[in-house]
Amino acid sequence: MYTVGAESLWKLGHRATGPSGQYRRDSPVDRSGGARWAPVLPFAAMNDVHDALSAAFAAAIADLVSEPPEIPIQEVPDGKPGDYGTPVAFSLARQLGRPPANIANDIVAAFEPPRGVLRAEAIGPYINVFLDPATFVRDVVDTTPSAPRRGLKVVVEHTSVNPNKEAHVGHLRNIVLGDAVSRILRADGYEVEVQNYIDDTGRQAAESLFAAEFFGEEWDGEEKLDHWYGHLYVRLGEAKELDPDTIETGVRDTMHRLERGELRDRVARIVHAQLQTFWALGAEYDLLVWESDVVTSGFLARGLAVLEDSPYASRPQEGKYAGALVMEVGEFLPGLEESTVVLVRSDGNAMYLAKDVGYQFWKAGIFEGLGYAPFATQPSGATLWTSMPGGDPHPDGHTFAGAQEIVNVIDVRQSHPQTLVRAALALSGTDEGVEAYRNSKHLAYEVVTLEGRPMSGRKGITLAIDAVMDEAARRAHAVVEEKNPDLADAVDVARQVGLGALRFAMLKSEAKRVIDFRWEQALNLQGDSAPYVQYAHARAASILRGATAVGLDVADADHSLLGELELKLARTVARFTSVRAHAARELAPHLVAQYALDLATAWNGYYNHRGPDGRPDTSVLRAEPGRREARLALVAAVRRTLADSLALLGIEAPDAM
Repeated sequence: MYTVGAESLWKLGHRATGPSGQYRRDSPVDRSGGARWAPVLPFAAMNDVHDALSAAFAAAIADLVSEPPEIPIQEVPDGKPGDYGTPVAFSLARQLGRPPANIANDIVAAFEPPRGVLRAEAIGPYINVFLDPATFVRDVVDTTPSAPRRGLKVVVEHTSVNPNKEAHVGHLRNIVLGDAVSRILRADGYEVEVQNYIDDTGRQAAESLFAAEFFGEEWDGEEKLDHWYGHLYVRLGEAKELDPDTIETGVRDTMHRLERGELRDRVARIVHAQLQTFWALGAEYDLLVWESDVVTSGFLARGLAVLEDSPYASRPQEGKYAGALVMEVGEFLPGLEESTVVLVRSDGNAMYLAKDVGYQFWKAGIFEGLGYAPFATQPSGATLWTSMPGGDPHPDGHTFAGAQEIVNVIDVRQSHPQTLVRAALALSGTDEGVEAYRNSKHLAYEVVTLEGRPMSGRKGITLAIDAVMDEAARRAHAVVEEKNPDLADAVDVARQVGLGALRFAMLKSEAKRVIDFRWEQALNLQGDSAPYVQYAHARAASILRGATAVGLDVADADHSLLGELELKLARTVARFTSVRAHAARELAPHLVAQYALDLATAWNGYYNHRGPDGRPDTSVLRAEPGRREARLALVAAVRRTLADSLALLGIEAPDAM
């Protein structure tokens, strides 16, 4: 007999053999109600259930109305009869002028159950359907979640920490939010390019670099380079009160040197140091875009030239905007108090917004203009590319930017400028710009405060991400050693658990909610946290290891022996693809975080379930043959789905804890 190994059990990529799935009247729970044999229409994920049921109800309604309304399919709440249901009779009642309960009865009479559905039943004005546990659970465990190729390229820009100091927890939300969104979009079938913008010509970088010269300091390698520059940055801010003129002159001179590219190597060293932090968090990037390259590439002039050809841009000859280049955004942003936006002042100086517009046009593929070179090899082995003067415009045949959808992860305080930049895409009058305008989004997130106080790198009111990660790992290691002192790789497991807790704390809330960073909440290892989900995963993995040790084979599964408890757990597993798609549409990782908690809770509830006699009744390895293997296959699906959910959030899933 073929015996599957642990890896095969966990992936469960093959289709298990066993009973055919035709409806059995000897099922442990009689749900048939005299149901007719159903046509073969398999479904294994929640959106497939929705499609199959919607089609079946649409056919049942066809004789009642010429144009059926939208048919919502919902999970039936716990404690109510059935598995899925629809309130469609209410909307039909308005069309037909009849009581919804009567209409529900007519629909049930005409309903032809798709495969896996035993029957429909009218519960007053609602229609609930009952699934066949054997068919549904088998379809769930035999199907590996996949996503269609969307045919859309998405550029996600996130992180963009000024290259003058260490990253702090105020940046943490941006990094993990952008990273999770990128993972979710990629898993949902989009081509994703992750960009990190490097503001190497800004005042912050100039101040840190000048501070080293002003104080006569040289880095000795004892402290991480970005932390070293961060301390100098704070010192220079304090010294401005004593010698403001000298410092201002020195900073301005340093800014000019940055613009000429003379100090790029120094900034690159800071960026390399920051990347160590980002990589330790689990974030990786495809491209670093340097502001100095955006400036020297002529994006500003080219972007303005595109807009000047648009009917929405003009140079008024009189009035308060006389001599300026302005764009009129009222058609795309109705309700603004002032719909005329200045791009270039009458004195010829461009507004900062104009540079952002040119950069956005490049992202959308309205024009090219950058060269590229390798910058670093990332932990995954992937090459991190950087914009570079004189670099290859198409390295390895690749074209950067040129996206049909643009996602800018920037805090909510930049909402108005981001709205104007997006509107400029539509005003460009180009096909690429109009398409990117329709699809592009500003993922605005609220700020992170530090124990009730706004953070300020200039004032030193921060908490470094490096310090938080170290503390997270230390706390997790103490817990792991206490609960499982013999655990192999305890240090690495502690890293996974601590980092998971930190990322989850930043992702479980909606982006529009302010997060106040407090140690006990951010590093919570219990309750609604990543470790809770990770432990559920480890529990499932332990059962699979036990099954492998005794040579169990899921090919011997008899799904007809499964009942309501397995069906309920499988329904939660089946929600994964619809949750992922919803999170991709809404750019909302918190939906995945909540789903992971739901699945972990459903799995723990199943694992700990007791029958009417008070004895455990969901044992996997001690169950009777056939039922044992069927439950084992379901456990493999639970483990896989928990791991996939955590992976979308950038969180690892330990096999033991």
